[in-house]
Amino acid sequence: MPEVRSTFQLESGDQMPAFQLPDAHGKVHSSADCLGEKGLLVVFACNHCPFVVHLARELGEKAREWGKRGVTTVAITSNDLENYPQDGPEPMIEFARDYQWEFPYLIDESQQVALSYGAACTPDFFLFDGKGQLFYAGQFDETRPSSGKAPTGKDLEAAVTALVEGEPAPEGIPASGCSIKWKAANQPQWWNAG
Repeated sequence: MPEVRSTFQLESGDQMPAFQLPDAHGKVHSSADCLGEKGLLVVFACNHCPFVVHLARELGEKAREWGKRGVTTVAITSNDLENYPQDGPEPMIEFARDYQWEFPYLIDESQQVALSYGAACTPDFFLFDGKGQLFYAGQFDETRPSSGKAPTGKDLEAAVTALVEGEPAPEGIPASGCSIKWKAANQPQWWNAG
């Protein structure tokens, strides 16, 4: 997939679209409950995408570090689960365990949350400040599954550090990955513009 805008809806300073979504066990998590003291990282992800698999373990490690700094993390899968059952609840539990994701991993079955964020791909990253305003949208780092380089998360690390230290947000380079697998009725009008 070619590089695309990291969000087709949100701009810096926009308020985080609210959500109430279940995890793979059926427990509902709200955006308000997930928001940390300093902020919240919302990651659109899925189990089968090689771009997500590439950085999944590093994301789990970084999320633990960022949590100690007041920035919490939540992952959301918005793929069409009827056509992509490998991204469903049981595989999600296994995926989170394998990659040590200690943060909530939620199911956006209606795809309305992904649409409200203007999410384009998996993984796609949205970092909000402690007031729930968009601080950064962009890539994890420059590595890709075919790059032969281990992920470091340096771009997102720089954004989290700037947020925590009260510095301006770095310019976000668009995330790259597999397109969100839209249900036919939900494919956004802007999708072909990517």
